Amino acid sequence: MILLRLTLKSLSNRKLTLFMMLLSISVSVLLLLGVDKVREQAKEGFSSTISGTDLIVGARSGQINLLLYSVFHIGNATNNISWSSYKAISEHRSVRWSIPLSLGDSHKGHRVVGTTTDYFKHYRYGNKKPLVFSHGREFTEVFDVVIGSAVAKKLGYSIGSSVLLTHGMGNASLVTHDDKPFNVVGILSATGTPVDNSLLVSLEAIEAIHIDWKAGVKLPGVSISAADALKRNLAPKQITAFMLGLHSRMSTFQLQRGINRYSKEPLMAILPGLALQELWGMFSVFEKALIAISGLVVFSGLIGLLTLLLNGLNERRREMAILRSVGARPLHILTLLMFESLIVTIVSIILGVLMLYLVMLLGAPLLQQEFGLRIELTSLSFWQWKLLGLVVLAGFVVGLIPGYRAYKYSVVDGMSIKL
Repeated sequence: MILLRLTLKSLSNRKLTLFMMLLSISVSVLLLLGVDKVREQAKEGFSSTISGTDLIVGARSGQINLLLYSVFHIGNATNNISWSSYKAISEHRSVRWSIPLSLGDSHKGHRVVGTTTDYFKHYRYGNKKPLVFSHGREFTEVFDVVIGSAVAKKLGYSIGSSVLLTHGMGNASLVTHDDKPFNVVGILSATGTPVDNSLLVSLEAIEAIHIDWKAGVKLPGVSISAADALKRNLAPKQITAFMLGLHSRMSTFQLQRGINRYSKEPLMAILPGLALQELWGMFSVFEKALIAISGLVVFSGLIGLLTLLLNGLNERRREMAILRSVGARPLHILTLLMFESLIVTIVSIILGVLMLYLVMLLGAPLLQQEFGLRIELTSLSFWQWKLLGLVVLAGFVVGLIPGYRAYKYSVVDGMSIKL
């Protein structure tokens, strides 16, 4: 108890040094936990890009490819699916709901997704969160379009804005459906998923803009206006993929096998959760890099603590000598310096954790709005508690170095220093 009181009094007499040590370590702890929280939340957000969907069905290819173009809107399908096959599978007794997806068009680099209003009813992300409109409503007319939050912000669109779709993914070199403009009727709230960068239209709209096209090429000399297109049969003939929600997960594998053996055309059904885990595994090197960066941040903070302790040691040699002269043993001096380092480390950890939650509380809405990154206020994980334990241990070890040097100073050496 006496050593603890001496340690606290010694620290209180060096307020500036104490402040610098606390600042150095607490910021390091903030960055350590902050980076790890971002890594953890990014992984969870990636894994929950889509939730509540039991199967995703597309043309036979690889499950990563199917996941990328259907969920992340990256790449293209190897083939389309006939509407009759979609109807036959979606009407299976095990299926509770289905969401058809028709891809292939874009708007200024953002993917256009043809679907039905079931998309807004059944699509879930995160912890089974539904899509929410920040403005407007879902599409009801053929040339209505609903846009994601990132599209609205980046392109400056609002309700009533006119939008022209482009055939294919790309830039000005691709053909624009400029004879059939769309009207923005809804803007979705930020989700932190590819939905934010998407434009959603009806399947009939996809048929309407391609009514004077064939096999992906505009028919020469044929031009059908938007008004005339509305008079035609706009029933979809094929789609790119579709999502399924089942009545019971017990039937998932049975239905998956049935789809994979579908005789009328080559189809493939995947479990999105397993595919997401496989895809995340491909990025494990980046996850390890973030962990390494976290460790280096704390290491630099501890080096700063060691530097401050060593720099202040020469100024404190008289203090150590006085303690020795009144009966303190070299071991007591060693323990005193180690106590200082340990107390500073523990207090810094407490401050760092408080700073972390303050930053999360204030910054989470901004990250969600600006970058689509969801940061939830959750308790520290077991791994993060282990990291903090390692920081405490490292702080204790750091105190050994100046403590050992102080241990070696003699009473005569300390008393002979001239002020």
